[in-house]
Amino acid sequence: MKISTKGRYALRLMLDLAEHKDEGYIALKDIAQRQNISKKYLEQIIPLVNKSNMLRTNRGFQGGYMLAHSPDKYTVGDILRTTEGKLVPVACLEDEENMCPRAAECMTLDVWTGLAKVINEYLDSITLQTILDTQKQKFANEYYI
Repeated sequence: MKISTKGRYALRLMLDLAEHKDEGYIALKDIAQRQNISKKYLEQIIPLVNKSNMLRTNRGFQGGYMLAHSPDKYTVGDILRTTEGKLVPVACLEDEENMCPRAAECMTLDVWTGLAKVINEYLDSITLQTILDTQKQKFANEYYI
């Protein structure tokens, strides 16, 4: 399984909004500049994230985007599933019911099912707030003279 650029940028977009949540609506151009991501590329990601009711939007002069909920309500898993679809290591696990004709005798199916479980549990255990707190701790003890 490989996370696409769209998935990675969606996570950075959401982290930027979480980091600047107290500033009101944030313009896409500001996020693009801070994250060094093309505004055009972010414009392709926004509808995917917005469709999942993760954002509040405001048009006009003071327009922009903000998180619809607090950063502790968004998991990395939820954000990545918004852009990537199901987070599974093999195609046969993408559907609710495994339609592979070999599923009944497949000796490796349990391996892939277990891996999918570990991946999803891990990504669902990390929130935007977790990432922000970890980053804050990393730099809390650094001193520059």
